[in-house]
Amino acid sequence: MMAKRTAAQRLGRVLEAVTRQSGRLSETPEYGSWLLGPVSESQRRRRIRIQVILTVFIVAANLIGIGVASLLVTVAFPVPSVFSDAPAWLTFAVAPAYVAIALALGTYWITRRTVVALRWAIEERKPSRIDELNTFSAPWRIAVFHLVLWGFGAALLTTLYGLANSMFIPRFLFSVGFCGVLVATSCYLFTEFALRPVAAQALEAGPPPRRLAPGVMGRIMTVWLLGSGVPVVGIALTAFFALLLRNLTETQFGVAVLIISAATLVFGFILMWILSWLIATPVRMVRAALKRVEQGDLRGDLVVFDGTELGELQRGFNAMVDGLRERERVRDLFGRYVGRDVAAAAERERPNLGGEERHVAVVFVDIVNSTQVVVKRPPAEVVQLLNRFFAVIVEEVDRHHGLVNKFEGDAVLAVFGAPNRLCCPEDEALAAARALAHRLRSEVPECPAGIGVAAGKVVAGHVGAKQRFEYTVIGGPVNEAVRLCELAKSRPERLLASWQAVGNASDNERRYWTLGETVTLRGHNEPTQLAMPI
Repeated sequence: MMAKRTAAQRLGRVLEAVTRQSGRLSETPEYGSWLLGPVSESQRRRRIRIQVILTVFIVAANLIGIGVASLLVTVAFPVPSVFSDAPAWLTFAVAPAYVAIALALGTYWITRRTVVALRWAIEERKPSRIDELNTFSAPWRIAVFHLVLWGFGAALLTTLYGLANSMFIPRFLFSVGFCGVLVATSCYLFTEFALRPVAAQALEAGPPPRRLAPGVMGRIMTVWLLGSGVPVVGIALTAFFALLLRNLTETQFGVAVLIISAATLVFGFILMWILSWLIATPVRMVRAALKRVEQGDLRGDLVVFDGTELGELQRGFNAMVDGLRERERVRDLFGRYVGRDVAAAAERERPNLGGEERHVAVVFVDIVNSTQVVVKRPPAEVVQLLNRFFAVIVEEVDRHHGLVNKFEGDAVLAVFGAPNRLCCPEDEALAAARALAHRLRSEVPECPAGIGVAAGKVVAGHVGAKQRFEYTVIGGPVNEAVRLCELAKSRPERLLASWQAVGNASDNERRYWTLGETVTLRGHNEPTQLAMPI
């Protein structure tokens, strides 16, 4: 027996699920990190947050690069020495001054320029294609600006130190240039992370230009080239110049290789960690969202913040959830019109015209003197009253595992035993009729109604045409329930059942009923033994 849950049970489960899922949703950062704040954050706070994150990340990346470059030019390649074989004003004044100025002015200009380019988001304007272009070109601009600063620094120091000693030329070209490329790459990846909230807004204008979103493969190959390829080339160049110039002892060459290897490990780890996090975060969010969908939660969409194939994955998930929501909406509407059980059966198997013989119990409910009820009240009040009347009936029929087959004006036909089979449909129908009689008297006294109950063999199935059909039951018990309802309207208890239906019920239900007189119902040839509730 397939039993339906009551409305209260369903509501309780829904509220429990909503509470549970709301807690889970609140624990999941919309942009993949708590550093980026929530989607509902104000644009002013978001601007400050992005500016702070960019400043901290850019300064940290440059300080690490400066430290590694200093180790390379002083310790890894000690001969000639920048302290004894170069002018003091160059080592202790010009070089530190350029580093300080470039770090301060470069960081300020980069963060300020980025915020200005994202003015549309701060002003809460709808993004245009130009705004989207500015947003997704921001990481490239920052990387290029770093390359310019580090490249100019490499050219300046190489020239000045080269004038003092030509042996400094390859050292500064490699050391400063190598670190500059790695710093620029790190800042590009950091900027992509920091601008996720704005990128999510910019993507409303459409997919980003492919040249500005290199894709997952482009990211991986770039990080491999800069994190592994360039350092390996650097080690090879170190060995080449050591063999060519013969200015390093075996120990000094070993120290140089160790320092370059350590720098490779540090920068390689940082770059690969950023890259793996950028790639894994959208996948993890989609996976968590899929788990929520699997548990029946279709609320909300993922925030699309990635311009690569991962963003397409996020958009695809949102499109899938939109389709599922639409399907659930249609299913809910379908179930409201034809009944939940009929809708479920139609989903399980393709409905066809025709039916099958089933043993069912039928309950028919009709308002007494419905014309007077309608005439004495305005239409809006009549509709409200009928909805209260029908709500009681639907709730009780659902509670007793029946199907409200149709509403006929102010009358209701309910079936027990079809389409879902019940062990004893008479028990459920009679219990539902008794509950209806009691609740309608107490909850909707303005609508006195007669109730008739009958049971027997019917044909249950789909009738109509191929273009339009409905599920219904046809047979003698339906007509008998209608006639018993008509007769019950003139009785004080307003509820009558056929003794055949009561006789087929279990002892537990039969004890609530008593035998009445025998009558011949209108349109019937055979007499019917009546039963009334005690």
